[in-house]
Amino acid sequence: MRANHRVLVVDDDPVVGKSFNRVLSNKGYVVITAQNAQEALTKLQEGGYDAVFTDIRMPGMDGLELAERVKASTPWTPVVIVTGYGTAANEARAKAAGVSAFLQKPLSPEMIEESALNAMRETAPVALEPAVEPIVAAPVEAAPIEAVVKENPLKNIALFMLAPFIGLIYAVMLPFVGIGILANLAVKALVTKVPAVGRALTFLKNVGKFIAAPFVGLAFIVLFPFVGAVMLAWLGVKGLMMKVRTA
Repeated sequence: MRANHRVLVVDDDPVVGKSFNRVLSNKGYVVITAQNAQEALTKLQEGGYDAVFTDIRMPGMDGLELAERVKASTPWTPVVIVTGYGTAANEARAKAAGVSAFLQKPLSPEMIEESALNAMRETAPVALEPAVEPIVAAPVEAAPIEAVVKENPLKNIALFMLAPFIGLIYAVMLPFVGIGILANLAVKALVTKVPAVGRALTFLKNVGKFIAAPFVGLAFIVLFPFVGAVMLAWLGVKGLMMKVRTA
C-alpha cells in the first residue's frame, strides 16, 4: 500500500476517527479526521483525498448533503457512508448521490480495511494496454522433392526375406525361454530352503565355467574375422547407398 493514500473521516464521534486511524495507519494510509461537514469541506479544499468516509447525523450539515457536494465537485472521489441510523430512504438518497458504499455501525477492523481497499480500487488509474500488433507467420516454403528421404529398397527386401526366419526363431526359442524361467524360479526356491543345494549348484557352475572357457575363447577366435568382414561389408554398402542417393 502506498503511503500517500489520504482518507478523510468525518464524524462528530472522535472514537470513529481513532478506529479508522488505528486500522488504516498500519496499512500505509494517512487518516485525517473532521468533526463536521463544514470542517470536512474546508479540508477537502486544502488538499486532495483519495476517499471520504462520513457519518449521516452530525451538527449542521448532515453526511448525505456532504456526500452530494463532494460528488458534485469531484465526482471521482469515492464517498462511503458510515452510520448507525441507516434507513431505506437514506440508502436511496446516498445511492442517487453516487456513494461507493453504505456501511452500518459498529464497524469491525475487517470492514474498515475492506471498504478502504474498495475505495482505492475506484481511484486507481487504469493502465492503457499497449496495442499489440498481430503476429503474421512467415510463409513456409515447400520442401523440394529431392530433400525427401527415400526409403532403401535393399533394406526393405532384406527385412522381408528375414521376417519368416525371425518369426521361426521366436517360435522355437519361446518354449525354452519359458522352461528356463520356470527352472530358474524353482532353483531359487530350492536354494532358499536347502542351503546345501545352493552350495552344490555354485560348485557345478564354477566347474562349468572352467570347462567352457577354452571353447568360448576358441569361438571368439574363429568368429572374430567373420564378424569384422560383415561389419566392413555393411559399412561399404552403406557408403555406396549414400553416394547413390546424392548422385
